[in-house]
Amino acid sequence: MQQAEQFYTSVPAALHPLLERNLARIEDALSGLDTPPEALNTQLARVLVGSDYVAEQLQRHPEWLAELLSSGDLQQAYADSAYAERLQALLSEITDEKELHRQLRLFRQREMVRLIWRDLNRLSDMRGTTRELSRLADACIDRTLDWLYDQACQRWGVPHSRPDADGQRHPQRMVVLGMGKLGADELNLSSDIDLIFSFPANGETDGERKNLDNQDFFIRLGQKLIQALDNQTVDGFVFRVDMRLRPFGSAGPLACSFAAMEGYYQDQGRDWERYAMIKARVVAGDKAAGAELVQLLRPFVYRKYIDFSAFESLRDMKAMINREVRRKGLDQNVKLGAGGIREVEFIAQAFQLIRGGRDAELQQRELLNILPQLPEKVGMPTEAVTELTEAYTFLRNVEHGIQAIADKQTQELPADDEGRARLAFAQGYADWEALAQELDSSRAAVSRHFADVIAPAEEDEAGPEDLRTEWLALWQGMMDDAAAQAFLQEQGYNEPSVALKALQDLKGLRTVQVLQKVALERLEAVLPPLLEQAGQCDNPEVTLERVLVLVQAVLRRSAYFVLLAENPAALKQLVRLCSASAWFAEQLAKQPVLLDELIDPRTLYAPPNQTELRTELRQQLLRIPEDDIEQLMETLRYFKHAHMLRVAASDITGVLPLMRVSDYLTWLAEAVLEAVLEIAWRNLTEKHGTPQKSAGVPCDPDFIIVGYGKVGGIELSYGSDLDLVFLHDAAANLETDGDRPIANSVFFNRLGQRIIHILNTFTPSGILYEVDMRLRPSGNSGLLVSSLSAFRDYQQKDAWTWEHQALVRARVVAGSPALAERFQAVREEILARPRDEDQLRSEVVEMREKMRKHLGSKPADDAPAVFNLKQDRGGIVDIEFMVQYLVLRYAQERPGMMRWTDNIRILASIEHEGLLASNEVELLREAYKAYRAAGHRQTLQNRSGVLGEEAMREYREDVSAIWQRLLGH
Repeated sequence: MQQAEQFYTSVPAALHPLLERNLARIEDALSGLDTPPEALNTQLARVLVGSDYVAEQLQRHPEWLAELLSSGDLQQAYADSAYAERLQALLSEITDEKELHRQLRLFRQREMVRLIWRDLNRLSDMRGTTRELSRLADACIDRTLDWLYDQACQRWGVPHSRPDADGQRHPQRMVVLGMGKLGADELNLSSDIDLIFSFPANGETDGERKNLDNQDFFIRLGQKLIQALDNQTVDGFVFRVDMRLRPFGSAGPLACSFAAMEGYYQDQGRDWERYAMIKARVVAGDKAAGAELVQLLRPFVYRKYIDFSAFESLRDMKAMINREVRRKGLDQNVKLGAGGIREVEFIAQAFQLIRGGRDAELQQRELLNILPQLPEKVGMPTEAVTELTEAYTFLRNVEHGIQAIADKQTQELPADDEGRARLAFAQGYADWEALAQELDSSRAAVSRHFADVIAPAEEDEAGPEDLRTEWLALWQGMMDDAAAQAFLQEQGYNEPSVALKALQDLKGLRTVQVLQKVALERLEAVLPPLLEQAGQCDNPEVTLERVLVLVQAVLRRSAYFVLLAENPAALKQLVRLCSASAWFAEQLAKQPVLLDELIDPRTLYAPPNQTELRTELRQQLLRIPEDDIEQLMETLRYFKHAHMLRVAASDITGVLPLMRVSDYLTWLAEAVLEAVLEIAWRNLTEKHGTPQKSAGVPCDPDFIIVGYGKVGGIELSYGSDLDLVFLHDAAANLETDGDRPIANSVFFNRLGQRIIHILNTFTPSGILYEVDMRLRPSGNSGLLVSSLSAFRDYQQKDAWTWEHQALVRARVVAGSPALAERFQAVREEILARPRDEDQLRSEVVEMREKMRKHLGSKPADDAPAVFNLKQDRGGIVDIEFMVQYLVLRYAQERPGMMRWTDNIRILASIEHEGLLASNEVELLREAYKAYRAAGHRQTLQNRSGVLGEEAMREYREDVSAIWQRLLGH
């Protein structure tokens, strides 16, 4: 062994006996080498200390060392297809099943030597090792299945489906799903492989002697595949195969049809099976049919709603694992013990199960692709994700080090001194203490983050267990009415009889009485804190009524109760905001999915700016297939409702002033309109091609959406509809350039119809916006979409004065920037027309009188007088008409007055031009803001814009006085 002295220099003295033993085992392998390269010294020493398995394989196959070195396989990663190609070459000439087993095992052992060598010497990082191991398993399963399928077909015939409607029978092949770490491309050095066998359809084989049912055929084929991979022979095994994840577990058939798979998961699938199915991947067999199977099962895994019940089920699974850890003494297990690999997996998969149905980017199998998304998707701190990623990578490397020793499926840290020393050395640490310190630090970080995400929700400080018990006793009817009312009064309810009746009415609902046990438990988990928080509000009975409407709305979707129970802060926000706003409560009852928006106050009370809104919506729509119009419409609606809810929350709590609320609501509408235009344009151009601006010059898109009224004036409120006009600038006598061309005019008319359809259609999530198109040229009798030139002609020749008034508040909110500039030029041309002052004044006053007569308040004789904020004398419209009158009267000589479309900034221009005194402008500005603020408050309480007759009296009188002086009526 004199030659071997060179191998000892890099190894701690305590490990020299171990190294000497393994060097002796590979003496033949070393003797077959030419002078070993210097780089081999430390690499081989680390492998021989870290892996008895490698030493054993090189002892049994000494030629492998020279071959691995000369081929360069130790120094480079394989391409994804390399294992399959190499194995196919080995198996192509084999006709004997026994030889198949032998060649598979030799192939696997040789590649395992290579992979362990590369992993221990960090020639491959953890992800590289796990991916290659997964590709090795894929190749072994797929190539073996192909070989066995051919043999089975020769023996029993080819399986076919039953005849279809055309009488055709289609050949069938097996689909193999890889689950767990194999499915996620995360296989470890000595992992078993979790498989599920399926086939597309029932039928039978076309054998010459006897036909087999397809299920019988594929069960036999599956048994052969398991034997080929799992059986222990003199050459070892290929992969240990675990089939317990299949439907009905060990009691279920080894293979079943797609229909049986779908039926099982739809009717009987359990929470832990959803967790397992996240990682499912087609690893062998009919890949195209397998993709169909995965799509069939996707709704079982990923719910369309935000599914916070995942926390509960994952917590239950973790508790079960913890009991197993304690029972078997697995606290030193780097996978199952506290702070181990499994806890990192649970954190990532919890958010996948919760949000994956709404966010396709979370529908991935590999954990390290999920963790980086969590800061953006769920608000997890970036530092936490970094710690989890580093800890997971470290623990997986340690796991590999443990398994490399003897190719055993274990994650237990060694307890003996030599085992600890060799693991530390193999992982690159000076000694066991250094490795143990890193282990403790990593596991502590994982435990901390796991507790933050999945550990039981902390008891609400204000709701101790005895108080919770009393709430439940009241709910369950264990208190008599007198005691119940006394308790409710103690808890802050001013009219306890009203509150008690509301609870009793809820309990008496048929829906509540037939709730399944799990749903009832979830309801009873969230009712005590809800009732307690409502009692602390200024209007407890009103708040309770609003909250219970929401409770009733989600009785059949009890995952929302879990969301609130898991997030006490969100529950408090819910009660607080429902207390302040009937509108807010109504929106949540209509769209419970919006409850998710309450969880993170950082986003709830910080609506994004205009650019961020557009970017966020664009990113959400990019995740939806372009041809899935239904899903695009649902995504648009959720986006609009969610952001409107955020704005309302900021409005209710005073975080945003009135003007900023309107800004955000207007920006939201603009972002939606831009997206809707893009969807409608893409949909139509795919069918008919692009309309032509001029011969050979396509429109891009030479179409604009003009906003009038509140959207044009940047003054949208919560219930506002959108006053829109559609304009294009394409040649009337040309047509689109597609395979199915249509006239430009027809194209743009359909484009307008498509936009309105997307905005107005009532879906399960409601509508986007009500659209009013009456301000287009000639109103309801006019074309839905006009050319800009036709719009200009109409405004010059046929438009009424009130239509020019409306143009004061018109601006482009979506579409072609170039056409928007041309529209602005037409707008200014029309607004700056010379006008007779007396005629203008007369027409403005006449229109205002008509509006007051038809739209103003008309209380009955015996009813108290009221004030309509918008339409009554001295109200909002009076201010708007004065502003519009001054713009139309003076725009020709003072063009700066045409710059803005919102009343506040136009008033500033009026003051700058000296058309009204500063004190008058200030009064109009303050009155206008006060009216609009009152209107917002009324909307948030689901009330009309009508106040008591004494409301705003001083403002009304002052506005009326200015009206009288300016317009003389």
